[in-house]
Order: sequence, then structure tokens, then C-alpha cells
Amino acid sequence: MTGQLKAVVPPEKAGVLRRAYAALVTMRVAKMISRHINWKLDPWLLRVSGGRLATTLMFRSAVLETRGAQTGLARRHAIIYFHDGDRVTIFASNAGSPHHPSWYHNLCASPLVTFGGQAMRADIVEDESERERLSQMGDRVFPAFETYRQQAARTGREVPIVQLSLRT
Repeated sequence: MTGQLKAVVPPEKAGVLRRAYAALVTMRVAKMISRHINWKLDPWLLRVSGGRLATTLMFRSAVLETRGAQTGLARRHAIIYFHDGDRVTIFASNAGSPHHPSWYHNLCASPLVTFGGQAMRADIVEDESERERLSQMGDRVFPAFETYRQQAARTGREVPIVQLSLRT
């Protein structure tokens, strides 16, 4: 991958710092801050820092730009990601809430997106064995994903997994 999008290869095991930070972000107050402040701040931080700084700190994130499903207007969200070969994988976890994030509805309506400044196509991962493999990888990158999946499942929601590929 070129441009500001840095390669994120899942580690063999999530380290102590990753697990500790991930435990912090699953706390109620951290989720509240994320939902009311970070989601507005991160796209700006990533833009002005050239992709080097976001409130996710040690977890690499980049800006996902979608088109509003109803308005067609550009919508920007900072998303934690990792690479699976030449594809970028993202989770529509919405911090375990009962509903999908708005960006997920937008990319379902229009799968041509921009991620980290690169034109990409979004594909929803449907195959259960592939979802399991990617979930395990994602949990090593950002251990809070496991908690978010469990919280979403308690409300009857399955967290969508999306893979992004460069548009040709």
C-alpha cells in the first residue's frame, strides 16, 4: 500500500499494553468520550498529522470516506484497521452498540470508498470461516473487538467485517 496508509500486520499475540488500553476503551466513560468527542476529532487529527496521530494512540487508524446513503455527501470516520495480504480489514463494531455505524450503511449503499486517501472497493465478509479467521486476527490488533462483538451479540447484532481492496 502506498500513500499515508501504513501496513498493519496482526501480531502473533496481543501484548500487555494493547490489552490494557483495549480494556480501558471498553469502559462506559471511554465509550461516551469516543461517541461524543473522538469521532469528530480523529478525522481532523489524522488529516493534519499526515495520518500519524489519532486518539486511538497505539492502534493504527485511517480515515474512511463514504458517501451518505441518503444525501450523497462525503462522510469521514476514523477507523482502526489491519491488513490481510493486499486487502485492508475493518470491523463495523460501533463499540458493541445495538446498531451498525452510519458509515457501514453508507458503504453498503455505495461500496466505492476512500480509505487513507486511496480509492477502494468495500466487500462485506459473509463466509463464516473467513469471519472467524479475520476476527482472530482483529482481536490481536485491537483486543476490544472481542468485547464489542460480545456486546453486540447480546443485542442480536452481528458485527460486520469489511474488506477493502484497491480500485483498479
